[in-house]
Amino acid sequence: MPRSSSSERVLVIMAKAPRPGEVKTRLTPSLSPAAVTAFYCCLLKDTLALARSLSNVEVAIMCPDSDVAELAQLAGNEVIVVAQKGEGLAAGLTSVFAHFTEHGRRVIAFNSDSPHLPPSVLENAFEILAVHDVVAGPTHDGGYYLVGAKVSHPTLFARDGMGTNSALERLLVNARTLDLSVGFVETFYDIDIADDLTRLAEELHLAPTKAPRTAAWLKQREFTPARSQTEAGEL
Repeated sequence: MPRSSSSERVLVIMAKAPRPGEVKTRLTPSLSPAAVTAFYCCLLKDTLALARSLSNVEVAIMCPDSDVAELAQLAGNEVIVVAQKGEGLAAGLTSVFAHFTEHGRRVIAFNSDSPHLPPSVLENAFEILAVHDVVAGPTHDGGYYLVGAKVSHPTLFARDGMGTNSALERLLVNARTLDLSVGFVETFYDIDIADDLTRLAEELHLAPTKAPRTAAWLKQREFTPARSQTEAGEL
């Protein structure tokens, strides 16, 4: 059965069903669509394991309606899978807080390609939400990998979305318009392009237990820090 909704803390993974040509498409110049799909599946499973490693947290997935059945099968019985209302990431984020915020619950939404995050980052995000209206986790490219709130604010994600170069700036503008206080956790990278994949390979080469499925996938394909993008593209 899914975890009890009585938990005061909710972690929601923003995900898609792992289908060729629909996930991590910016990696396809370096990897085949089939390889990207297999890689994304590893990322998602390791991200789910990260979320489950936290105590006293309800874990859920928010996804397009067409992906619910496939993701429910992949995630297993302990994870709630919810269909978002509307299309696109901004609609998905709006759906997260409309669905899960109630009675002051602290809700964190984060990327499905984040297994390399230390659990302490997620714990810290929940702590920040105790004293701020919104928490955000910036990425190095101007986006954000994590956002949390205790109340649904339908306009917070207007013309917004995780992962784009100006997403964090737009989020902060919207938060100021709504007079919401914002706290921040550490800046991290997400996995969008070949350089991000190389960085992840370097990190997991040193600490494979952070994301064992992803680390094994990279090792099996001999993707090492010294391997070139051209070689990776031959998969």
